[in-house]
Amino acid sequence: MKFVPRRSNERGHADHGWLKTFHTFSFASYYDPEHDHFGCLRVINEDRVAPHTGFGTHAHREFEIFSYIVSGELEHRDSMGNVEVMKRGDLQMTSAGTGIRHSEHSHGDKQVHFLQIWSIPSTRGLSPQYFTRHFSDEEKKDQWAHVVAPADAPGVVEKREASGPAPVHSPLNLFATLLSPGKSLAHAFSSSTAQRKGYIHVVQTSGYNPAEAGGAHIRVTGGEGGPIELREGDGAYIMAVTGEELKVENVGEQVAEVLLFDME
Repeated sequence: MKFVPRRSNERGHADHGWLKTFHTFSFASYYDPEHDHFGCLRVINEDRVAPHTGFGTHAHREFEIFSYIVSGELEHRDSMGNVEVMKRGDLQMTSAGTGIRHSEHSHGDKQVHFLQIWSIPSTRGLSPQYFTRHFSDEEKKDQWAHVVAPADAPGVVEKREASGPAPVHSPLNLFATLLSPGKSLAHAFSSSTAQRKGYIHVVQTSGYNPAEAGGAHIRVTGGEGGPIELREGDGAYIMAVTGEELKVENVGEQVAEVLLFDME
């Protein structure tokens, strides 16, 4: 297993006043050919949107777009008629397919902090779909919550609201945990293909920080790879072989909110 770090303060970054954002991959005015996509994963934006502001109505097509809410409330409206206010623990998935229009705004008097993630669908020309799921902090505490999975995986339900992971039309699984100090978790990369890609990201929960990463502190090991140490906003690319096991350990003094992608 091999790890390549993606440090928080090396991500693309923009402070527009109403929006403070970090880009793991090339996005908007930020372009880096070394960080354009990874497998089917195309966007990880960590956004903070000020109260009573947001992204006006705009169009998307041929992307799987999901929002992972960290704090505050996010109001979503789209051309399919969906109107929803999402809170911490909510995950919203839009399969844009042949095309949708949507808007996203901070709801209420507090900033909303969320991650917007895009993946590339395996099939073009899909009919647009919308899904929401909720995962409590208790479901994530010191264990992996399986929050996104391929639509054709066993047990995945393609209904607007349901239990279990949200369906995505990409070969991608997303897991989330709230890892307590001193605790560790393992993850064995799935077996659909011999070679697997992964990405791990530590959510910047302690507050907006464009400088060198601080806050929660984890150590990641796997096979002969690592150890690699990550703090809030840091991430790492992972190259693995099917069946290899990753270990994530909280070596800091704060709870670490960690996202782990397992994909082809």
